[in-house]
Amino acid sequence: MPAAVRKFRRETSEISCCLKYLLFASNVILWLSALLVLSVGIWAWSEKDMFRNITRLHFIALDPAFVLIILGCISFQLGFMGSVGALRENTCLLAAYAIFLSVLLMAEIGFCAVAFVLKDKGWIKDQATEGLKAFIRHYREDADQQNLIDWIQEDWLQCCGIDGPKDWDSNNYFNCSSIAIGSREACGVPFSCCRRRPQELIKNKQCGYDVRKEGYGMELSKIIYEKGCVQAGEEWMEHNLIIISTAVIVVMFFQILGICFAQNLRADIFTQKSKWH
Repeated sequence: MPAAVRKFRRETSEISCCLKYLLFASNVILWLSALLVLSVGIWAWSEKDMFRNITRLHFIALDPAFVLIILGCISFQLGFMGSVGALRENTCLLAAYAIFLSVLLMAEIGFCAVAFVLKDKGWIKDQATEGLKAFIRHYREDADQQNLIDWIQEDWLQCCGIDGPKDWDSNNYFNCSSIAIGSREACGVPFSCCRRRPQELIKNKQCGYDVRKEGYGMELSKIIYEKGCVQAGEEWMEHNLIIISTAVIVVMFFQILGICFAQNLRADIFTQKSKWH
């Protein structure tokens, strides 16, 4: 091969293949993961027939399927811009990718700052309380929300209600006045409030029946969790603060890395184009 040709190729190959394909591969993974999340969210909504009955939503921001759809859409667009922009060396897509990541990063930093400033003023606690109130009121009306609060109470925080089991009185099925209309769950709590028994293979779905009735014969603390989920959540946050902080920092680090990679790749592309001209 002539020396002039070798020299020309060396001078024009300014784009780092390692940088290009690392950015491409990482965003393809993000893209495929987002597609999976989005598909699950759409499937969950279609199973509930929510697309034709959108007015049935009472608290859309806390609907698990809606949250999956939003997260899937954002991640899908981000992964598309990053992977296609890197593969096709498209500076517009790479710029949009860097801007999108920067906006997300600023929003996350802003949210963390607001949460830190307002943590002693009860704002986070108030938001959690309102969300749990909505979950309790509409329990049995939305399968996804029902499964979510059951998971919170039984598996995650081992709690019951907002401040305690009495909060389930705000649900029509568990309200003590529902005895008059024959509700078997009246003056009770969901099974997810019940304490796990050693070597229990099959969960007793009726374990919470009648536990809030006057004169209930057994010691309540041995049957159900008496701690509210807000208090349990605060304690969980305190015990896992280092892990949560580390996870947030790691996510932000990778976002900054993605912005830097995209900007460096754009600079390489512009350098190469300027040498062609």
